[in-house]
Amino acid sequence: MNLFETYSARVTAALSALAARGSLPAGLDLGRVVVEPTRDAAHGDLATNAAMVLAKEAGTNPRALAALLVEELVKDSEIVKAEIAGPGFINLTLQPAVFTAILKDAVERGLDYGRGAPKPEPKVNVEYVSANPTGPMHVGHGRGAVFGDSLANILAFAGHDVAREYYINDAGAQVDVLARSAFLRYREALGQTITIPEGLYPGDYLVSVGETLAQAHGEALLSKPEAEWLPLVRSVAIDGMMAMIRDDLAALGVVHDVFFSERSLQGRDGGDNAVHRTIEDLRARDLVYEGRLPPPKGQKDEDWEDREQTLFRATRFGDDVDRPLLKSDGSYTYFANDIAYHGSKFARGYAQMIDVWGADHGGYVKRMQAAVKAVTHEKGALDVKLCQLVKLLRNGEPVKMSKRSGDFVTLREVIDEVGRDAVRFMMIFRKNDATLDFDLAKVVEQSKDNPVFYVQYAHARCASIFRQAREAFPDLDLAPAALAGADLARLTDEAEVGIVKLIASYPRVIEGAAAAHEPHRVAFFVHELASAFHSLWNKGKDSPQLRFVNQTDRESTLARLAFVHAVRSVLASGLAVAGVAAPDEMR
Repeated sequence: MNLFETYSARVTAALSALAARGSLPAGLDLGRVVVEPTRDAAHGDLATNAAMVLAKEAGTNPRALAALLVEELVKDSEIVKAEIAGPGFINLTLQPAVFTAILKDAVERGLDYGRGAPKPEPKVNVEYVSANPTGPMHVGHGRGAVFGDSLANILAFAGHDVAREYYINDAGAQVDVLARSAFLRYREALGQTITIPEGLYPGDYLVSVGETLAQAHGEALLSKPEAEWLPLVRSVAIDGMMAMIRDDLAALGVVHDVFFSERSLQGRDGGDNAVHRTIEDLRARDLVYEGRLPPPKGQKDEDWEDREQTLFRATRFGDDVDRPLLKSDGSYTYFANDIAYHGSKFARGYAQMIDVWGADHGGYVKRMQAAVKAVTHEKGALDVKLCQLVKLLRNGEPVKMSKRSGDFVTLREVIDEVGRDAVRFMMIFRKNDATLDFDLAKVVEQSKDNPVFYVQYAHARCASIFRQAREAFPDLDLAPAALAGADLARLTDEAEVGIVKLIASYPRVIEGAAAAHEPHRVAFFVHELASAFHSLWNKGKDSPQLRFVNQTDRESTLARLAFVHAVRSVLASGLAVAGVAAPDEMR
């Protein structure tokens, strides 16, 4: 049950009734009408902007329209009070039975409470991580991985058909550098002394690739020219790096549905050259031409060359300048490959695309959004979410070095030290466009100042209450169906009612996080719910009548156990979409 959807429908019905009677003009645009929580609980349970957004179109002033709407809304038996606030907002106070019914629904549905009904098209493609297969991932990749995976979880929970995709950048110059680095490790595996020159990858993660090559080929590759050994070594090295990346992602609880190769777009493995085909399709629509670009103003643009070029008309679709598709040597630009890649997503049925990128790609957003409009005939949409930097600290001091990578701390080292749950929760406990300070010491503290511990501890406390109840009432039926039949009207304390209203807002939080592509909303919500529950727990220490298990009052105990079951389920659900465990005991 989504309280806000229910009352949005009732406000819309009231407006339609007013229009049918001639009190309002027919055909008003009701799409901007929203129902949301009041900013202050003292002002009621819900607020609507209906009079504010419709007054001009209706040819009246907001308070006059609000007065008409209030008169209609108070006919609803579930609305205790409807009041006009400020310039024309309407605050609604609901019958307590409304929230009792929502709590009952939460108890019955358990982990499915807040889950959205299956949505019609479009399907959603979420592409995230897509780290170059040239070495281990760092914590910055981890933030994008957690953000993308949590977002995919939320979208799926909200009812969307979601695919999780990883784009393997295996066609650029960096994979040739990888191959040359791996070849040095191959020579090392054969007993040669090597020196890794500047420009190659020094980390010891390539040692195993060198050993694999040595076992498979012996000394045979030593006598071959680079043109012969490089493709073979490159393939083995990419496979080795992707196996390592998949393993590191699995340690983080991240599993992709699709791994898409950049090389496959260019027909390098005998398939269709999708990049060439895409460029020619755009050319046939007069979206590709030969021309010169003006020199960039201000900051240097690496794409600019003072020569005749093959250009995409990006400015037709909102970009600042047109963009080159071919380099001076005739090879494709990264942008050309990316246009074909996103065209492939659309061809596979994904009209809604979400790309999760690092903050250093901010300048690339407008051109890719322009390209998606062009290649999909404006039927597809691309939302790019940029994840800002992660500053890795230990007790406030920067942490920089890693033996494994050679120059940065790897994601796997962080996971191994603090655990998956701490990494995942903290990576979305801050909005993606804000820099994140990740303190290795703080995220494992067992204190209320550690958000992941605080939320998991609330869930564990819920579980402990049920263990206590089983001891106090061995014959009590604690199944959800029995709990849902409890007299939930007994829950009248202000703190209890406040938590029930928080639970009522969970479906809206899920819908909002899915619509805005903002996983942090769910992390913030479960932290708020955990905080409210801990406060109620502490309140029960001083007020015995509020304790969850009362051996002298079986009926109140049953009602509070239903309440705790709902809290526990919502906490577990929110943690699950974040990819975080919901433990029954803290160790």
